[in-house]
Parts: sequence; structure tokens; C-alpha cells
Amino acid sequence: MSKTTHIKCVVVGDGAVGKTCMLWVYANNVFPEDYVPTVFDNYSANVIVDGRTVNLGLWDTAGQEDYDRLRPLSYPGTDVFLLCFSLISRSSFDNITEKWYPEVKHHSPKSVILLVGTKLDLKEDEDYVMQLKERDQDVIAYNEGAELAKKLDAVKYVECSAKTGKNLKQVFDHSIRAALFGGRTQKGGKGKKGKSGNGKGGCIML
Repeated sequence: MSKTTHIKCVVVGDGAVGKTCMLWVYANNVFPEDYVPTVFDNYSANVIVDGRTVNLGLWDTAGQEDYDRLRPLSYPGTDVFLLCFSLISRSSFDNITEKWYPEVKHHSPKSVILLVGTKLDLKEDEDYVMQLKERDQDVIAYNEGAELAKKLDAVKYVECSAKTGKNLKQVFDHSIRAALFGGRTQKGGKGKKGKSGNGKGGCIML
């Protein structure tokens, strides 16, 4: 019987950037129209990679300052961090450099990092973008995210939408590959995640 490899993936970023919703949709295959929990229960899924079993554990964190002292308690043993910002929030993007990257590297200097831009559906909504411009706000351009990922030595930059599901699976495929292959994500394939009755587990084929 082959030994199971365990991967711990922790999601960090400002409050309200969509971290919990992203995890919820990935785990449950449905967008929570009516209710989005404040913090997502830890999720575990079995992943088959090159014929071996990997257990993927997803950990949510609260981005508010009130949790600054408690949040790092979930960092030990992390294999890969998802540093998340909202594509429609310049402040959340700036905080990746000012807060989240320094915090993660301080507590877990050897962990692999992926940079994730959330709420892609709103960035691609022309009417919404116009409303932002009327308030002297802007969206984060793809090249800005890509440049930041390069600066932070992140293994990948992905823009995604939990609402539409666009690129959402890629985020976690790259996370798995990065943890397994030391940051090399080029072998990422198109996997299939099996449904589970309570959303607490499943099986992904890569």
C-alpha cells in the first residue's frame, strides 16, 4: 500500500477579498449566493498524482487585524501559501507586499508561495469598472500581478473568480504541483474532483 503524502495549503490576505468564498466553491462545487461563512472549515481532499495518493488540506485564515496574533498559529507545517488580493481593491494588492508576504516569510521562510487575484468576474465587468473609475479607483492589471509574483519569487500568479469558477481549479492544481515538485508547476494537468456528500472531501485526479 502506497504512503499518502500530506500537503498543507494556507490561504491568507485582507478581509473581504474572497478567500473563504474561493475555498467554499472549490470544496462544494457551488457558489454561496445567500450565505458566506466568515471562516471556512478546514477541508481535506485526496488527490491522485502520478499514481500516488496526496492528501490536500486547505486552511482558511481571518485577515482582520484582530486576528494578527492568532493567525500565525496555523502557519507551522505549511507547504504552500496562497497570498490573495482582490483585483478590484488596490489596498488589498498593496498589502500583499506590506503585510502578507513579510508575515508569511517571517513565520514560514521556506514555504512555497502562489499569488492569487480574486473577483475576476468584477474586473471583467465593464459597468463595474466604470463605477470604480467614477470613484477614482482602478482594477489591478494582469501585468501588475505578474510583476509582483516575480518580485516575491512566487511560483505562479493566477487570476480567478469564485462566482464563475474561472481559473479556480488552476489555483489549487498549481498549489499541489508546487508543493510536490518544489515550485515547478509546469506539469499541472486538468484534474477531476469527485463530489462528496458533505463537502469535506473528494478525490482529484491530476
